[in-house]
Amino acid sequence: MKILIVEDETAAAANLKSILHSIDPAVNILAVLESIEETIEYYEDPAHIEPDLVFMDIHLADGESFRIFDSVDITSPIIFATAYDEYALRAFKVNSIDYLLKPIKSDDVRRAIDKFSFLSGNERSSYKSRVESMIETARQDKQRVFLVHYKDKIIPLNIDDVAYFYTSNEKVTAVTFSDEHYNIDRTLETLQTLLPEDEFFRANRQFITARKAVKDIVVWFGSRLSLNLTVETPEKIIISKARVPEFKQWLMSVHPLN
Repeated sequence: MKILIVEDETAAAANLKSILHSIDPAVNILAVLESIEETIEYYEDPAHIEPDLVFMDIHLADGESFRIFDSVDITSPIIFATAYDEYALRAFKVNSIDYLLKPIKSDDVRRAIDKFSFLSGNERSSYKSRVESMIETARQDKQRVFLVHYKDKIIPLNIDDVAYFYTSNEKVTAVTFSDEHYNIDRTLETLQTLLPEDEFFRANRQFITARKAVKDIVVWFGSRLSLNLTVETPEKIIISKARVPEFKQWLMSVHPLN
């Protein structure tokens, strides 16, 4: 069986490879791809080998893996992996798509492989349609309001009021345009899946910024970018050289040049 792994966590990828080889020593791991960009490049290569099965993490360093399907057509069955978050589980359950929760266990992988091994041609076609439906559901299921604790109350916080989300010392804070600070009981990784992609951008490991909060951009050392927002930030927001093209594309899509 030829298997492709799309996973950006080295330890998680190594664990999955070990489990797969323990289940079937003859399994052929075609590649371990760590990003949306790498996966698209793999499928766009005319010489690429089509896998029998794909294991794909939902949350990659450069965004949701769902975005891969905007650029390339993947016909192989896909087993998605994810840490626990409500929106992903809802999407999977509604469409009866198999998935693995991290940390991935050997018995779960074996069950998933057995399931897909017995798919007929018609069932694979039906499965592909359900995957596409699941992806569309996940994209549309974005959250506009979060409940946050403020003094002795719980209040609604609309994302339209948020300039950026920031993480430090394992705590995530939402900062509004009026410079109010609220603790958010979500990781940036989970927030990234819940927020509308056209309105918020994961700048780096510390920041998710709202597009309407971007004041200007400074070219930084090493071909990186430094964002200046309309509100103060606890530190500079630096976008790495590797993510500059993605950021520019995102900014152009919401602020097209005339």
